[in-house]
Amino acid sequence: MWIAAAILSAVFAGITAILSKIGLKNINSDFATAIRTSVVLILAWGIVLITGAYAGLDKITDKSWIFLILSGLATGASWICYFKALSIGEVSKVAAVDKSSTVLSVLFAIIIFPDERKLWWVKLICLAAIAAGTYLMADIKRKEGKTKVAWLIFAVLSAIFAAATSLLAKAGIQNVDSNLATAIRTSVVLILAWGIVLITGAYAGLDKITVKSWIFLILSGFATAASWLCYYYAIQQGQVSVVVPIDKLSILITVFFSLIVFREKLSSKGWTGLALLTLGTLCMAIFT
Repeated sequence: MWIAAAILSAVFAGITAILSKIGLKNINSDFATAIRTSVVLILAWGIVLITGAYAGLDKITDKSWIFLILSGLATGASWICYFKALSIGEVSKVAAVDKSSTVLSVLFAIIIFPDERKLWWVKLICLAAIAAGTYLMADIKRKEGKTKVAWLIFAVLSAIFAAATSLLAKAGIQNVDSNLATAIRTSVVLILAWGIVLITGAYAGLDKITVKSWIFLILSGFATAASWLCYYYAIQQGQVSVVVPIDKLSILITVFFSLIVFREKLSSKGWTGLALLTLGTLCMAIFT
């Protein structure tokens, strides 16, 4: 069951990137992050109320609260960096670098969690393929200026924070309903996102947001919520080293739509990288 949840998480995550890119047109990326987070929060707590998961609030230990809050902060930082990268870079490249969080997540999972060390050498081989694939897909040229590679800095930061999110979530959602954990984490992200908007004054562009942007940002929120709920259920029930790579297969969906919707093109290196990234991910899911 948790494998199916991980696959659904990948599908929704892949769609999210495309919807977000469309909704980001002429909008401050921090403001867009805050809007999407608001939608996710409503859906997340709605599910908690429907399922009755709120009954477990008083059973959450102090340790779990700490890790859930830290996980939320890491998620918020990852989202902010990802949206910034997405607003200035190509969807396929940004998504590829963001997915490199798999390498960090699995490496630290093997070190921290004893149950993740099964067939560790196979996992390392798969990680090497994923890392090489990510590098090739990014396709950074030495002659590119600082402006053209600015997206890479934010994409890398997004990946680092995303890796931290997975590990903190694994530690923080022990004996906590996955839906409740998602809602709590989203609440932390919301506070962080809107805090940045208020501090930077990004809210000044509210009246300039088009109906089209509103629609796609809201749809992005729906897709994100669905992806999160599936992902953290899978994390709670399964192995981090398997769930994380499957979730990262969302890159296939993202690349497919980026080629159609945004007319982006992959070089021969990019296609080779995509193949390596996909192969490494599938092998890890199948053999570990």
